[in-house]
Amino acid sequence: MSSINIKKLFYGLQSQMTAQLATNKKYILHPTSKGDSFENSWIDWLNEYLPKRYRVDKAFIIDSKGKLSQQIDIVIYDKQYSPFVFNQNGTLYIPAESVYAVFEVKPLMNKPYLNYAGKKIARALDVYLRTSGRIHDFKGDHEGKKPKRIIGGVIALKSNWNPSFGSHFKNTIQKLPVSQQINIGCAIESGSFVLDYTSKGIVYKISNKDESLIFFFP
Repeated sequence: MSSINIKKLFYGLQSQMTAQLATNKKYILHPTSKGDSFENSWIDWLNEYLPKRYRVDKAFIIDSKGKLSQQIDIVIYDKQYSPFVFNQNGTLYIPAESVYAVFEVKPLMNKPYLNYAGKKIARALDVYLRTSGRIHDFKGDHEGKKPKRIIGGVIALKSNWNPSFGSHFKNTIQKLPVSQQINIGCAIESGSFVLDYTSKGIVYKISNKDESLIFFFP
């Protein structure tokens, strides 16, 4: 019986993604087009590999009172149970209730970009009314589940710090206000991180650069 190493598959995918983003950075000279190419590459990859219940797009978030976010680089949302509010010529309004995560896409991970991403995430998630209707299924009628906190993240090609996620990175994260907290990030050439905010402080979970994608994906 033949076998395959799943970790090596992810290494191959990471090499492909890194090469694609590096090529876009080098040869797409217009700043807006370059940014769009980074976002589209990640959107395509996530749509390909996430379970089909989930969808990934650039979008606006809207709540039941009509409050509208700025356009978000990457929104991961529930496609199976929640319809679009509006979808016209690439402009998407997604109900706040169906959003799982939002990501800001940047060319580099550094202090100014992390601060900007935190502010953008805060504005994107600012006090949305997220309702939860009753659930009707074969088991009967149930109270709706309380919506979970929307995850905020940042994605980049590489970290501008050395070491990538050392003291300078941690100092920047620690100074972010609660409303601007970043939960997860990936700098595909440098590594990925997941942050847990506890009463005793921040718990940092950080990958090495060879496992950026496999660490970030789960």
